[in-house]
Amino acid sequence: METTWAHELRRAGLRVTRPRLSVLSVLADRPHADADTIVTGARDLHPSLSPQAVYGVLRALVAGGLARRIEPAGAPALFELRVGDNHHHLVCRSCGAVADVDCAVGAAPCLEPSDAAGFAVDEAEVVFWGLCRECQADPAQSVQNHEHALRGGAIA
Repeated sequence: METTWAHELRRAGLRVTRPRLSVLSVLADRPHADADTIVTGARDLHPSLSPQAVYGVLRALVAGGLARRIEPAGAPALFELRVGDNHHHLVCRSCGAVADVDCAVGAAPCLEPSDAAGFAVDEAEVVFWGLCRECQADPAQSVQNHEHALRGGAIA
């Protein structure tokens, strides 16, 4: 896969570096990962990698169109490699699980505002909120996760 990532980095106008390859590898294995998870995973592959370097790589990958940053309300920013298709996300209010959902209606932007206010809209981002299957099956755990999240704790 490293050869493919090298090609993708070059195609995006980015140099091929070990930190970038490490971060891409982590993102390929862990879609919708937060920065801390990516730092930990990338350091497993490249132990001398600093958190600041990982943040820099994430910024470069997003700017180069190789990664996407999503920011569900009340949660840390998440990163994924699925880009360019204007898909949306489902987020569990209880455990924080995230799932991709294809565009609601056809091609981008797939949703149009009632008044574009002079903007040329080329993308729509929708976050659907609810409870995942596991949290629906265990309401007690769902309530506990939700209360923990409201107190500012990380959701498992």
